[in-house]
Amino acid sequence: MSARAKSGSGNLRDLFLDMIATERNASKNTLDAYARDLNDYAAFLAGKKSDFSKADTQTIRNYLSALHMRELAASSVARKLSAIRQLHRFLYTEGKRGDDPSAVLEGPRRGRPLPKVMSIDEVTKLLATAHEAAAQGADTKEAAARRLRALRLAALLELLYASGLRVSELIALPASAAHTKQDAIIVRGKGNKERLVPIGDAAKRAMKAYFDARATEEKSGTQRWLFPSFGASGHVTRQHVARELKALAAAAGIAPAKISPHVLRHAFASHLLSNGADLRVVQALLGHADISTTQIYTHVLDERLKNMVRDLHPLAEK
Repeated sequence: MSARAKSGSGNLRDLFLDMIATERNASKNTLDAYARDLNDYAAFLAGKKSDFSKADTQTIRNYLSALHMRELAASSVARKLSAIRQLHRFLYTEGKRGDDPSAVLEGPRRGRPLPKVMSIDEVTKLLATAHEAAAQGADTKEAAARRLRALRLAALLELLYASGLRVSELIALPASAAHTKQDAIIVRGKGNKERLVPIGDAAKRAMKAYFDARATEEKSGTQRWLFPSFGASGHVTRQHVARELKALAAAAGIAPAKISPHVLRHAFASHLLSNGADLRVVQALLGHADISTTQIYTHVLDERLKNMVRDLHPLAEK
């Protein structure tokens, strides 16, 4: 970013980010995303000898046109425009500007894509492949290390599918989660909010098997995280989990492009709904603040409702 962008827009951006951090309890990932979008906007304004305090509606329109010229997806343009709107609304509310130049702008029309979903057979195949690898012998040091990684991946996979956790929630689970005797664990999600997430016996067994093997292999039993790593965060990264899942998918004969931690979260929700779970229950399990977010799964409900009418309505054709 240029010196002008830093001096003219940087301070206002930081004020805005401080606001959403304190008032909305925004996570680091959310703050980083806002910062990237607003830095891009500030750099464009700097090229036009402008900044956040001077930009008018036409300049914002020109920026949106520039985004289209860069062939950004409609969803990306909409996200950047949302950040700009929130910034300018904040500046107006705080008296940093006398107007809100973004108020009259409309975002790009975009269809709401259906989530990628794995079939139950595919999930079963993925789990079987993970547990097969975890059952291999550990008669050498190298074999023991491979088995420990396989046990970790099996535990990660069982937890993702059993609970519908976000991958950021999964990797930040404390080591104490492996010792739970309850049928649920407490998870800290978006906005630092806690929720109770049920887990099944398969996930508990996989966690315990991994934790016990780790305790045998490691000299120290004082790890804070259930899935520790040597990185700065202290636990495995989202990117590492995604890579391991794709490698596992390839070993299971499933297209790696179909698999990601978020796809397993979608599978958790869709499979629950298709088997009769209430949408509000799924909303609570996923940690969605708004039911409208959970409604991306209504394509599953629509099919279930059609089948119910066909099978149960007295006037339906048999």
